Amino acid sequence: MWKNKNVWIVLIGEFIAGLGLWFGIIGNLEFMQHHIESDFMKSLLMFSGLLAGVIVGPTAGRMIDQYSKKKILLYSGFGRLFSVSFMFLAIHFENIWYMVMFMVTIQISAAFYFPALQSVIPLIVKEKDLLQLNGIHMNIGTIGRIVGTSLGGILLVVMSLQFIYALSMVAYALLLVSTYFLQFEDTKPVTQEKEKKEKNKDGFMEVFRVLKQIPIAYKALILSIIPLLFIGGFNLMVINLSEMHDDSAIKGYIYAVEGIAFMLGAFAVKRLTTYTTPYKLLYIFAFITAIAHLSLFFSDIQWMALASFGLFGFAVGCFFPIMSTIFQTKIPKEYHGRLFSFRSMFDRVMFQIVLLGTGLALDTLGLQYMVLIFGVISLLIIFVSGLKQKKIDTAVVKSPA
Repeated sequence: MWKNKNVWIVLIGEFIAGLGLWFGIIGNLEFMQHHIESDFMKSLLMFSGLLAGVIVGPTAGRMIDQYSKKKILLYSGFGRLFSVSFMFLAIHFENIWYMVMFMVTIQISAAFYFPALQSVIPLIVKEKDLLQLNGIHMNIGTIGRIVGTSLGGILLVVMSLQFIYALSMVAYALLLVSTYFLQFEDTKPVTQEKEKKEKNKDGFMEVFRVLKQIPIAYKALILSIIPLLFIGGFNLMVINLSEMHDDSAIKGYIYAVEGIAFMLGAFAVKRLTTYTTPYKLLYIFAFITAIAHLSLFFSDIQWMALASFGLFGFAVGCFFPIMSTIFQTKIPKEYHGRLFSFRSMFDRVMFQIVLLGTGLALDTLGLQYMVLIFGVISLLIIFVSGLKQKKIDTAVVKSPA
C-alpha cells in the first residue's frame, strides 16, 4: 500500500485540506464572536451553508456515479478555492451576508468533493487495506485539524483575519494541484455506460433499497446519529466552554485533546477488530460516545471538560473508520457515488438539526442540561436499535432450517 503514489497523494492532500479547513473555521469562529452575540443566531448562520449542501446532494451523487471522479474532485476543489474570496469581502465590509455566501459555496463544493473522495479510496487500494487506509486518512485529517487550530489560534493573536483566510486559500490551491496527479481507473467501462446511466436515474431510492438489503450498513447509518449529536454542536460547545471558564486558550486545549484521542482511536481500531466483530464495535463506541456527552454535565470543572472531549475523540476515531469500511466493502462500487452523497446529505441534515437544537438549548437551558438531554437520546437510539436487532436474531434462530 505504501508504494502506491495515489495513497500518498490522498494523504498529503488531506493534510493540506485540513490546514485550509481549520484555518477557515478558526477564522469563522472569531468573526462570529465579534459580530453575533446569540448562540442560536450563530447556529442559523452555519445552517445556511449546510442547507445548500443538502440541496445539491442528490445531484452530486448521480454525477459522481456517471462522470469522471477525478474531474469532480478538481472542479469541486476549484469551487472551494473560489469560496474563500467571499470572506475577504465579509471582513472588508464587516457584512454577515458575505459570510453566508462563503458558507453556501464552500458547502456546495464539499457536497461534491467528499463523496467523490470516498468513492475513489476503494479504487486505489486493495480491500484488505481499506480499514487501515481509512484510519490513517482520518488521522492525517486530525493532524491537519490540530496543526490548523493551534497555528490558527496563535496567528490570530499576531496577524489579521485576512491573513488567516489567505493561508486557507493557499492550502486549497495546493490541494487542487495535488489532486491533478491522482491516477486511477474509474469503475465505468464504456460498454456499461448506458446501463449505468439508466440505473442512476433512480437516484437515492436505489440506495435505500441496497441499504435495506445489507443490515450492517443500515445499522451503521442509524448509529452514526450518535456521534453527530456531539459533532453538530461541537464548535458552539467549545465557544460556550471558553466563555464559561473565561479562558480563550481552552479552545485550543479542547481541539488538541480531542484530536490526539481521535488519532489514538484510529490507530487502535484495526487491532480491536481482531478481538470482536466490526458490528459489535459500532455499538460499543456509540455507547462510549453517549457517555462522553453525558459527562459534559461536569464541564464546569476544566479537566472534566477536556476528559469528555478526549473520550469522545477516541470513540469516534474508532467508529468512523469501521463505518466507512463497511460502506466501501458491503455496498457495490457502482452505488458508491450516490451512497456517499446520501451519507453526506444525511450527515448534513442531522448536523443542521443538532446545530439549531444546540444553539437554542444553549440560549435557554445552558450547556449542562443540554448535554444530559442529548446523552439520553443517544442511549435510547442504542437501546432501540439493539432491541430490534435482538428480535431479528431471535426470529432467525427460531425459523426452520
